Amino acid sequence: MACMAHVRRKFVDIFQSQGSQIAEEAIRRIALLYAVEKAARGKSPEERVALRQRDATPVFDDLEVWLTEQLNRISGKSELAKTIRYALGRMKKMRGYLENGSLELDNNCAERSIRCVALGRKNYLFVGSEGGGKAAAIAYTLIETAKLNGVDPQAWLTWVLAQIADHKITRLDELMPWRHAAQAA
Repeated sequence: MACMAHVRRKFVDIFQSQGSQIAEEAIRRIALLYAVEKAARGKSPEERVALRQRDATPVFDDLEVWLTEQLNRISGKSELAKTIRYALGRMKKMRGYLENGSLELDNNCAERSIRCVALGRKNYLFVGSEGGGKAAAIAYTLIETAKLNGVDPQAWLTWVLAQIADHKITRLDELMPWRHAAQAA
């Protein structure tokens, strides 16, 4: 899936550097989509789809048509034209979020969750060995899985380590973060 935040960022860059009215209008139209997403936050996937179909689909369709019209009015070699082509090239991929309440308009949540990995990327060159790198990847996966399930990673790992020595390998699913959350509640 493509990301509307990346599309918006390109228009913001054009607006800041050139003061383009077209870029400003594109940002305004994209903001309307984010307003619908704000209203959809916390709702069930079915409710989100209904809200998006009613409120976001017309805005999305209009944005796509409007961008195509603007592309025909400006120089094809300009930075703005490149940005519009970038946006139009991703519109079809982004359209899926309108029909699937589990999808987001952008991937900001996923990018935030891996931010620590991206920031420390250079440091990971020195994990010591391939095995060390694999161990770090496993640790990050466990920690992020706990966070995504609303579980304190340290509390969960402490709980797992206290039980794992006597736990049957065929019942590892009982040690998953969501199980810990259910028992702690």
